[in-house]
Amino acid sequence: MEAVDSSRAFVRDVKRVVIKVMECLAFVLLVGFFRVDFFLSIGMVFVCSVLVSRLVCCSAQSWNVMKLCFVCPVFSAECLFCLTESLGMRFNSLNVNLGSMEVGTAVVTRADGRLALGRLGSLCEQIHELNAQGYEVILVTSGAVGVGRQRLRYRRLLNSSFADLQKPQVELDGKACAAVGQNGLMALYDTLFSQLDVTSAQLLVTDNDFRDPDFRRQLNETVKSLLSLKVVPIFNENDAVSTRKAPYEDSSGIFWDNDSLAALLALELKADLLVLLSDVDGLYSGPPSDPHSELIHTYIKERHDGAITFGDKSRVGRGGMTAKVKAAVYAAYAGIPVVITSGFATGNIIKVLNGKRIGTLFHRDASKWVPQGEVSARDMAVAARESSRRLQAMSSQERSKILLDVADALEASEKLIIAENDADVAEAQQAGYEKSLISRLALKPGKVPSLANSIRVLANMEEPVGRVLKKTEILYANHRFWVNILGNDNCKTFRRTHLGETVISLGVLLIIFESRPDALVQIASLAIRSGNGLLLKGGKEARRSNAILHKIITSAIPKTVGERLIGLVTSREEIPELLKLDDVIDLVIPRGSNKLVSQIKASTKIPVLGHADGICHVYVDKSANMDMAKQIVLDAKTDYPAACNAMETLLVHKDLVQTGGVNELIVELQTKGVTIFGGPRASSLLNIPEARSLHHEYSSLACTVEIVDDVKAAVDHIHQHGSAHTDCIITEDHEVAEIFLRLVDSAAVFHNASTRFSDGFRFGLGAEVGISTSRIHARGPVGVEGLLTTRWLARGSGQVVNGDKGIVYTHKDLNLQD
Repeated sequence: MEAVDSSRAFVRDVKRVVIKVMECLAFVLLVGFFRVDFFLSIGMVFVCSVLVSRLVCCSAQSWNVMKLCFVCPVFSAECLFCLTESLGMRFNSLNVNLGSMEVGTAVVTRADGRLALGRLGSLCEQIHELNAQGYEVILVTSGAVGVGRQRLRYRRLLNSSFADLQKPQVELDGKACAAVGQNGLMALYDTLFSQLDVTSAQLLVTDNDFRDPDFRRQLNETVKSLLSLKVVPIFNENDAVSTRKAPYEDSSGIFWDNDSLAALLALELKADLLVLLSDVDGLYSGPPSDPHSELIHTYIKERHDGAITFGDKSRVGRGGMTAKVKAAVYAAYAGIPVVITSGFATGNIIKVLNGKRIGTLFHRDASKWVPQGEVSARDMAVAARESSRRLQAMSSQERSKILLDVADALEASEKLIIAENDADVAEAQQAGYEKSLISRLALKPGKVPSLANSIRVLANMEEPVGRVLKKTEILYANHRFWVNILGNDNCKTFRRTHLGETVISLGVLLIIFESRPDALVQIASLAIRSGNGLLLKGGKEARRSNAILHKIITSAIPKTVGERLIGLVTSREEIPELLKLDDVIDLVIPRGSNKLVSQIKASTKIPVLGHADGICHVYVDKSANMDMAKQIVLDAKTDYPAACNAMETLLVHKDLVQTGGVNELIVELQTKGVTIFGGPRASSLLNIPEARSLHHEYSSLACTVEIVDDVKAAVDHIHQHGSAHTDCIITEDHEVAEIFLRLVDSAAVFHNASTRFSDGFRFGLGAEVGISTSRIHARGPVGVEGLLTTRWLARGSGQVVNGDKGIVYTHKDLNLQD
């Protein structure tokens, strides 16, 4: 890494020198009556002196500049890249100095066969970014045939008569297309790169060239020369004169498609990494269109060879995924790690270099890295669903006993839980986490017994699953039945159907939460009570606390259900895969920052229940009891400032400015250490710092104060700047209170009660899985009821619809007890 830093420092110095030289030249142009050669000589001496000094100061390793080779196809393009930096946890700290990347034809072409200029532009931008970081880049592309085919079709159209156009069109010669299209292809690259101040050069190769040792030696020398001049060499297969007639094996040293060409170049240039970009996210266990196919994150030949079912290849290209896997295995077992990933996602090249867990990794030592018992995201979700079905088959008493056992186990292990939590808190403090996060992370004294008690309350509540909400008797009768009523006994035809709406479990829940380990206990107990399977992903800052709590809870689950009822996801990289499993996961509940919730909502088709932020308001009306107002305001802000139901904005009626009520409230808050910011009116009237935004969640001892004209102005402010979480009014005027309660469109609206009261346990829900501000089936604090859905059960006697011809339906509500 010292060599890398030194190389980058050298690049920065060179850039500074270039800037100085350009300044000198500009000065010379301005004073052109002086001798230009004199000024240029001074400039050259200055440049040389800096370079020489840099040479003396740098070690020999400093000149081992990072190289990056991209193989980018256009209709048939590759990308080869090189780098010197650790790829982090994806490659277990493997140092990468040279890499190669191939971009599949489907990535760089649109559905109509034309070039995907947006993706090509993104590729060029990434190459420019890597150049700016000191990497040296090589681009290998083959797309001349596609560009030339478009041009020749247009030319043939111009030179054809109407009669010619009616005749069957002969397919254009591919070699002629390649010859015509080469100029256009290079012009496109030159245009894209020139917009980024990057210079490129063209090199054409054929498969037979690689048979000649002299060619291979000259190839390396030429590439090194171009890279030393900061030029991006662009390789292309010379299809116009290529003599290749049939596919060859990669082991022969000859390429026949873009994937094998990328692997060959990676070997020739001694790359340390090969990346193959495709139109799918990576290698799947089956056709990507099959919902049961799983993305394979790490390919292990002994495990996966022969176990993968390949679908049809893409609409373009020669080999499809089969060719990519063949090239990847060939390169990997020659010592070059390979990643197959999507070229459709923006920035995937950079992500791979940063060690992100995307795509499929091939490595000859992969079997040593991946545990034999590794469970995929889909396997974990399927196991949770199977266990949930066994849990649902239990009686209410059996499910209650599981919860009571969990509560007892938590209390018995309180010292162990606190010890692990203290270790998490200490590590978070050492890492410099925000105080609000550390506050949510810490389990305060008495928290574990409190959690156990809430679980017991949940265990003793009325059975939520299987309850009948509605019973209806449907009388199914045709015309002959009504004739029977009139006295014709031979035409009697009617049947009854008993229809019932019952409560059932949702299925499998995915809960993603930050900081708070107590959330794991609440959510797990709610899942058990509601008969749901559960996947939990907590923040890394609480990994010890989450691990011990998960172990204690699952150990209390009987083997007849299985401990995989509740799965603990330990890697952040597994979240994108889980969010794709809309066929086995039924609901996602994110608990955390606005950024976390927004990212999850944008990344999945699974329904999401939650709130992005908690900007809670307290409005103090002119008729408020000020002693009560002080008590409520202090509690709402200072009881737990990091909570999502803590007050963030205090709205005060304008009359309280004159009576001094506002100042009393502010003094009370400041006495408790609360930092006060003001809205536009409050900051000018009260001489307090103005808030950066009226839509801000402090999650700390700070809040915004603003002055409003009346209750309707307060409601408008809440609707404009709030988050529809929890808002309250403090007033003795019941008419004003009712206006506030009726008009404020939030999940929880209170009169003369602290916003901190908005909590599932305080509401008598036993525990809460989160607070929802969405306008869906569950809103506000979500307890066990929010994790349930309904289904209809019909008990008939042979009823058929038959187009409803002559049918009359009558409905009768039945007693639920019958």
